[in-house]
Amino acid sequence: MGDDYNEIATLHLGRWDTRFWAWLIDFILVSLVLNIFSNPFHFFQGIFSWNPLDFLIRSTGFLIYWTVMEGYHGQSVGKMVMNLKVTDREGKPVRLSSAFIESFGKSFLLPVDCLIGWFGMPGKKLRLFNRVSGTIVIKTDYREPEGVRYIREHE
Repeated sequence: MGDDYNEIATLHLGRWDTRFWAWLIDFILVSLVLNIFSNPFHFFQGIFSWNPLDFLIRSTGFLIYWTVMEGYHGQSVGKMVMNLKVTDREGKPVRLSSAFIESFGKSFLLPVDCLIGWFGMPGKKLRLFNRVSGTIVIKTDYREPEGVRYIREHE
């Protein structure tokens, strides 16, 4: 941000409903991929499995997916679709270690992670593991690059 103290960055925190839809897109996408590899002939059935070993394998798959996508790109596929991004508290890209901590909560402990965030930090739009990892989820704009203008033909 520089030495100019009058310059203040404005970050728009992602809404809970938008974050839910991004999570749901990721959940469906990753579940289908995991189920295709683990049970290619009945891959929809595996989504609803409640076996502890299946939970551990599935949660580890989600942890790897979110850590890699958000640690290297700041966005999962669901966040790309919903124009959201994970950043540090200043709006800068997250480190892989922060993405791992932030992703652990939503991979293994999502209900507890959200409930502690909602009731323990009301109005902050943080899950517990966002707070622990020093991350936030912000709204982004999908814009054309500088110096480029797209013309959309009418059909």
